[in-house]
Amino acid sequence: MVALLTGCTPEAGPVEPGPTRSETPASGPPSTAPTPRPSPSTASPTPTPTPPPAEVSAGRILADIERLAGDIGPREATSKAFYAAAELVETRFDDLGYRTSRTEVEVPAGNSWGTRVRAGTSANVIADSPGLDPERDHVVIGAHLDTVPVAPGAEDNASGIAVMLELARLAATERPEVPVRFIAFGAEEPRGDGDALHHFGSQQFVADLSGAERRAVRAMVSLDRVGVRADYVPVCRGGSYGRDLQDQLRAAARAVRITTRSCENRSSDHWSYEKVEIPAARLGSIAYAGYHSRDDVPSVVNRGQLDRVGRLMWSWLGRLRS
Repeated sequence: MVALLTGCTPEAGPVEPGPTRSETPASGPPSTAPTPRPSPSTASPTPTPTPPPAEVSAGRILADIERLAGDIGPREATSKAFYAAAELVETRFDDLGYRTSRTEVEVPAGNSWGTRVRAGTSANVIADSPGLDPERDHVVIGAHLDTVPVAPGAEDNASGIAVMLELARLAATERPEVPVRFIAFGAEEPRGDGDALHHFGSQQFVADLSGAERRAVRAMVSLDRVGVRADYVPVCRGGSYGRDLQDQLRAAARAVRITTRSCENRSSDHWSYEKVEIPAARLGSIAYAGYHSRDDVPSVVNRGQLDRVGRLMWSWLGRLRS
């Protein structure tokens, strides 16, 4: 969406010699000698146009939702389809210039929203801004890549992944002042009741952080179910450690004239961070009929809502100061 336009200075021609002092006649008809051209060193360069600001493209977001939910479809955390989606996301991060990596996530057998699932291995896909030091101040933006076994997962959660990819594109074009770590989490969907059988990818990722790495995470935002039509964006926290971040996100929304509503919610990857006292919040969670079903298809999501969430997050990143 954003192009960097580089101005080109026209190449100056050769300088033709003019009359010297001794060659200039004291009197007589005007000289017919050519007027000297300015040398290249004195010519004014053509100014380089200022590139337009980076802006959210809802069209790009919708295209990625179609790829994930339409082309790939259900992405149970240990399935071949999940790994096809992980490859798509990792390739996109690579192409944008991020330092990418994967961590394996072991998940148990269980019941995933009415379907029996086997034990297996999922993965987190991590993309770090160039120069990011995990032991120094940074923020995390995450979205879960998996679905329940029966759902194409357009809203839950291709919408969150696609907005995250768009933010990664914008951040690669106009680098925020605070470094960003993007994570596509594996195995967020439950395989039973309670925290122990939910959020496997983010729980493991947080558990593997050193003390210094935990302290370096200024904030974590989970993008989960962010595409259903609404006239507001839900901004949720799990507990008291997310209160200030919730306020920051709502202030960033007001700065770009987006309406929000506060809520409390622990059913996404932000909760794994907040449980260890890292400020965290979740965007999304509008109820819809196709939730965790075969009807969670691309037609469920709304272009305007995706645009609002993307612009809110880009506003927030732009307001962070190191």
